[in-house]
Amino acid sequence: MGQKINPLGFRLGTTQSHHSLWFAQPKNYSESLQEDEKIRDCIKNYVQKNMKISSDIEGIARIKIKKRIDLIQVIIYMGFPKLLIEGESRRIEELQMNVQKKLNCMNGKLNIAITRIANPYGHPNILAEFIAGQLKNRVPFTGVMKKAIELTEQAGTKGVQVQVAGRIDGKEMARVRWIREGRVPLQTIRAKIDYCSYTVRTIYGVLGIKIWIFVNEE
Repeated sequence: MGQKINPLGFRLGTTQSHHSLWFAQPKNYSESLQEDEKIRDCIKNYVQKNMKISSDIEGIARIKIKKRIDLIQVIIYMGFPKLLIEGESRRIEELQMNVQKKLNCMNGKLNIAITRIANPYGHPNILAEFIAGQLKNRVPFTGVMKKAIELTEQAGTKGVQVQVAGRIDGKEMARVRWIREGRVPLQTIRAKIDYCSYTVRTIYGVLGIKIWIFVNEE
């Protein structure tokens, strides 16, 4: 049988770096890990609540967390920072307050920065959100897949593979459908591949979306 491995974990230390950078003693490790999860959830919930954009896209590509003894630095990579631009400093302060409330046990300072990314649809998380939004609105699935591939090609990537599994188009039987454009060399470690898996809750059940994007080769 084909042994599947997460493409990001497979490439750690070569083309892929960690999204959280900190050091903890073994006994404090789980606590720090949960703290990271809380920070990410809190930011995503805040952005979702304050979305001014009509579509369902949050536009967060990834959230990087760096921890020092007295400081937690959070960098949010966003494709559409319009959501936070109106009164940006006030919004960021509000977001910092929210996160600090969530982590009431925290003793250090928290610093949040927002970085804009050039080609939003070249990032699998943003693309997955786009597909999820379309599927929720019952747009025919084949059209959504083709549109997603088109958007990725415009972002200047070398290859993309999109897979959707579940009760597609509300059919009785669950199935897996995938589409690939260009090259996606999953076995080549020096190939920088971005990956994400995303769950979308539709009225007829849960669908799973997986996206592999071949960015470039080092």
